Amino acid sequence: MSVTAQAQPIVDHRSLYRLPWSLPDNAIAWLEPTAKCNLACFGCYRENDPRGHKTLEQIASDLDVFQRYRTVDGISIAGGDPLVHPQTTEIVRMVAERGLKPIINTNGLALTEELLAELVSAGVAAFTFHIDSKQNRPGWKTSDEIELCKLRQHYAEMVARVGHGNVSCSFNATVYEDTLRFVPDVIAWARKHMDIVSTVVFIAFRAGAVGGDFDYQVNGRPVDFAVMPYATEDLTKHELQSTDIVTTIRERYPDFMPSAYLNGTERPDTMKWLLTGYLGEGGKVYGYVGPRSMELTQTVHHLRTGRYLAYTTPKTLAMGRPMLLLAAVDKALRPVARRYLKAMALHPWRLRRKLRLQSVMIIQPADIYPDGSQNMCDGCPDITVWNGQLVWSCRLEEPEKFGGFVQMIPR
Repeated sequence: MSVTAQAQPIVDHRSLYRLPWSLPDNAIAWLEPTAKCNLACFGCYRENDPRGHKTLEQIASDLDVFQRYRTVDGISIAGGDPLVHPQTTEIVRMVAERGLKPIINTNGLALTEELLAELVSAGVAAFTFHIDSKQNRPGWKTSDEIELCKLRQHYAEMVARVGHGNVSCSFNATVYEDTLRFVPDVIAWARKHMDIVSTVVFIAFRAGAVGGDFDYQVNGRPVDFAVMPYATEDLTKHELQSTDIVTTIRERYPDFMPSAYLNGTERPDTMKWLLTGYLGEGGKVYGYVGPRSMELTQTVHHLRTGRYLAYTTPKTLAMGRPMLLLAAVDKALRPVARRYLKAMALHPWRLRRKLRLQSVMIIQPADIYPDGSQNMCDGCPDITVWNGQLVWSCRLEEPEKFGGFVQMIPR
């Protein structure tokens, strides 16, 4: 996809907190115990391989690589879909026994209450459910993003019930040109359920066009890029950016304001990861936390534990009232505190409800520029292991098929 320069930035990166994550010191690492999946999502970057389960020994080796090269708080257990691996519970236990947070990234199709209870006993810290309308999901094939909120709520309630309120529950969705309009609806649903939903994540659709103005090489050797699962012969430019998603959200919520970001490897002003946090209760949002709050959260956690913060528990996210004390250093929280105190004075019964923090993350995958350079996420959290090396998980198919990452050479 190409990027068009904007004279008036929708979000100015200089006003945000640049998340401190780097290759060796990050919040997360991305573990892929299997390449097998029970769904065929449109636009998925991984090829479904029914033989793709790793052994526990191979998984332990991957974890060793992470701990040798990368200080992290949590391990995203992904795939494929990790719940189709026959030893998922053991994998979660392995991660937890190393003092790391096991985070299951799943479509949820294989999740039962019995399996969930086993995973909770093994030490699972969080779930991120990938649910969107282009997954060809049985029973939901004709459902739009609004209707799929019923399914999202089913999983959120299950995690809250079986996890006894100790397991974080988040949702992500790939956003396409024709589903962009539903993003505010998903946020509206999440706001109504702040007690059981921690974060919603929106990932801009990525496609790699085959042909056009590029030749494809790995270490100077021509390769057939068309075999990539995310390759397409459609040469239509896909211009969807993280800022497009922000613009759409502001049509419903004009005050929507991100506070932290990760930039691209090629351009510092590209919003590759864009994080927004707000405080609310009972479906009512009082306002947004600012960059200073994000900076203090990451810095204090790193000073205390030696790690940058990944997922946190629902009980911690429910400590919104103490967070208002940060208004002394975060001017963005001052109007939030005023609105909250005024609401409590007018409706004292609201004091029975906990003030909660909920987050929205927007992710923009690789950008391809006319000179063939590829704008990746600088400080990417989703780094995985291939042949003992740290590599981008979103392009893992390239080293697996070609022995290295594909370079795009202008013709």
